[in-house]
Amino acid sequence: MRTIVVFSLASSVVALSAAIGRQGRVTRPGVNDPGVRLPMTSIKPDVTFDIPGAPDWMVIDEHVWISNSPKNNVTRIDPATDKIVDNIAVGARPCSGLAAGFGSVWVPNCGDKTVSRIDLKSGNVAATFPLTIGNSEGGVATGAGSFWIMTDAQGTLARIDPATNAVIAKIVVPSGSFAVAFGDDAVWITSTEHNLLTRVDARTNAVTDRIPVGPKPRFLTVGEGAVWTLNQGDGSISRVDMATRTLAATIEAGLPGGGGEITAGEGSVWVTMLQIPLTRIDPATNTVVQQFFGDGGDSVRVGHGSVWLTDLRAGKLMRFNPATIRAASARSR
Repeated sequence: MRTIVVFSLASSVVALSAAIGRQGRVTRPGVNDPGVRLPMTSIKPDVTFDIPGAPDWMVIDEHVWISNSPKNNVTRIDPATDKIVDNIAVGARPCSGLAAGFGSVWVPNCGDKTVSRIDLKSGNVAATFPLTIGNSEGGVATGAGSFWIMTDAQGTLARIDPATNAVIAKIVVPSGSFAVAFGDDAVWITSTEHNLLTRVDARTNAVTDRIPVGPKPRFLTVGEGAVWTLNQGDGSISRVDMATRTLAATIEAGLPGGGGEITAGEGSVWVTMLQIPLTRIDPATNTVVQQFFGDGGDSVRVGHGSVWLTDLRAGKLMRFNPATIRAASARSR
């Protein structure tokens, strides 16, 4: 989620060429509706946690877990007390997402090509095993009795048995696939190279569908009745119906470029990007209803009745009440 990538698309040359900043980074235009655009300073977090370094990927179970690549650790926070419990040393340069399941937090480490397993109860690293990682900008998942991860750029999806930490299946999906999510007895994988969302049946390990979505999809989430992909090519969000396995909607969000993350919960879909730390999408209307501009952003999750948002550059994690966020739009109109 940390890399900001300069890119161009033939269909978006005019808009994006005007958006390139002096330092070569894409300036994200956001949506055009002024009633939706709000300053990030218009919402106040309930709690702000200082996490020096680069707090990035998150996963939430009974605790909130945040990886920190320059520190080679994962921070654990107790949401009941809003206290940092500990900082747990893992492998070199944790990257490409976190997943919780089978009594562990699963941590891919790009620096030494390993996966660390943190015991959910004790907070100790219970195992570390070697495994290649497809891309630092990816995502991992648990489900159907397995841990799932892309292991190369050629399209190898590995299925890991949590009892042995061994690869029990290798499934070929389209090349340039890096981010994985699980839902409805299936693994869902975005192919940034081919503009596809791939579905793998977790019962048979068979690829059942290749669904065209927006340009350069990367991060994805399952929730609020659909699979949602964040498309780095044009900054749109694709909504895919899990039952029909077809594209149900394309939502213009104005969030092009690398980095960012997407999650679903508390009745909304939430997207984060540097420059535009928080975008809220209403799944009932498939529209952006709030978009906050300013400092912060790069990782977002929903859990324990809150929206959790990192400020990567400032080394902070913020906890928001969703009602506080929703009310900001009402005050601005």
